[in-house]
Amino acid sequence: MRGEYPQQRATYRFFKGEIALPPRIIMLDGSGSLSFDVIAWLAEQNIPLIRIDWRGEVVSVIGGTSFAQKPELVQWQTNTRQNPAKRLEFCRDLIAAKLRSSLDTLNTCAPASSSRSLAVARCETGIARLENRAVQSVDDVRAIEATAAATYFNAWKGIPLTWRSRWKQPVPDAWLTIGARRSSGAARFATNRHANHPVNAMLNYAYAALRSQIHIETVSEGYDPRRGIMHHDRDDTHAFVYDLIEPRRPVVDAAILEFVRRTPFTGADFVLRDDGVCRLGPQLARRVAQIGIVS
Repeated sequence: MRGEYPQQRATYRFFKGEIALPPRIIMLDGSGSLSFDVIAWLAEQNIPLIRIDWRGEVVSVIGGTSFAQKPELVQWQTNTRQNPAKRLEFCRDLIAAKLRSSLDTLNTCAPASSSRSLAVARCETGIARLENRAVQSVDDVRAIEATAAATYFNAWKGIPLTWRSRWKQPVPDAWLTIGARRSSGAARFATNRHANHPVNAMLNYAYAALRSQIHIETVSEGYDPRRGIMHHDRDDTHAFVYDLIEPRRPVVDAAILEFVRRTPFTGADFVLRDDGVCRLGPQLARRVAQIGIVS
């Protein structure tokens, strides 16, 4: 079954030290095993291998730049996390940058509507409160982010997707336009992880690719990717990566929206599982992962 992105098998052969070596290798889902020789080759050639699972989550990053912590940077992370005033300042600046980036995406990619106007107003209000230091805690910062995010993604709803050959490869009516960002679960327990809409699935893959890129950058610069500041209380081993990704998410959003608006899809580009979860076909997933890396 072949859609806009034919599922073609390709073989690549690389030799040590050659100019054409890739900067990274991304494995989308997949199964099998790696030998110690492969892991050693990746380390020698400084090529990270990133595995992203079907949910769009980064499962592992191996090889590539080794982790050489810089004590002064790790100490800065620790001090900032432990000092309430410094942590609050870090979080304020981080989310203010995210909201400014969200404004850019809304103004350039979302169609004019009352929903977009409300989202723009919420972002501007949030930025003003953060820049004026009108917040007293990290919870206040999170509340501003959550309020802006709800209207931000609502401004996308109704943007049409172009589908080819629906008579041959039918798709659910809900896929004809962009819907809600949260895909599954009831109300307060809704989640973004198990996407049941193509755009949400694309966002998950693109975010995962961006996280892998930030992880590589963080390690190569000497930070501890596990020592988060805003996200330090989450059960994730790479909390600092989740900190740094925040201002760059809207850039990925803009790239995905542009991709969706200029690309005709077919039902063969996606796999709809029995539980309603939407997955990307391999070739489409590859293209979407590239969007996440370059954003």
